[in-house]
Amino acid sequence: MVAALLVVGDPALSHIAAGVAAGALFGVAAWKLRFLTARGAWIGGLLALCLIGLGGMAWAGPAFCFFVLSSLLSKLETRRKRRASTLAEKGDRRDTGQVYANGGVGWALLAAHALWPHEAWFWGFVGAFAAATADTWATELGAFSPERPRLITTGRCVPPGTSGGVSLVGTTGALAGALVLGGSLAFFAPARFSGEALAVVAAAGLAGALADSLAGATVQAQFRHPRREYLTERAGPADEHRSLERGWRFVGNDLVNGLCTATGALAAMAGHAAWLAG
Repeated sequence: MVAALLVVGDPALSHIAAGVAAGALFGVAAWKLRFLTARGAWIGGLLALCLIGLGGMAWAGPAFCFFVLSSLLSKLETRRKRRASTLAEKGDRRDTGQVYANGGVGWALLAAHALWPHEAWFWGFVGAFAAATADTWATELGAFSPERPRLITTGRCVPPGTSGGVSLVGTTGALAGALVLGGSLAFFAPARFSGEALAVVAAAGLAGALADSLAGATVQAQFRHPRREYLTERAGPADEHRSLERGWRFVGNDLVNGLCTATGALAAMAGHAAWLAG
């Protein structure tokens, strides 16, 4: 069927056919490599279909760059990271909620561009994925920090993996992730790439990671483990009472990640507009 559509020669049909093929390949590969759960792979495959079918590689490239590199980083194991994983709400295999949290804002901006084409949507899209990359790299590379992270709001030392905890290594990782995501435009959208564009994307990525840390330190739910006496993002099983120590019960990791990408998108759109006005 895909081959038949490609023979027709209609560019729109060719894009859709390529999207179907890419979505199926992406979903299966992500599931087989244990980057995504089975349901996450379905949603991820649908997102890949839309990226290729509606946006082409200029849009799909940065998104794939985020997913592949961040997923590989998440597989790196350290003793600190294993300890930190006990505090995190989610594991290293992304589920449906994480796909929406990291890609939902970009997905919406892609749809907006398909309906009302405008360059601002593209920069918002790139900013959203730059923020997701910066946040993920900060977490993954921050696990290698020799120093304990400090809570961004108070400067108090906290255990590695604590929401809202920041470190020099993690912040450097966030900047590196945002720069790599912005730099991917040189390959996937060379006509849009420039030093100014890289600066806008990097700043947007850091803004998103900052918003994530602030939300993690203030409104994200933190529960006290009844036996081990530490704070964790996990509410725990129904038969185990974990008291809410900080934040709002309904604010979990996915919602905070969604805020992160939305902040990155808005920052990139604002930065791009300022760049054009200047």
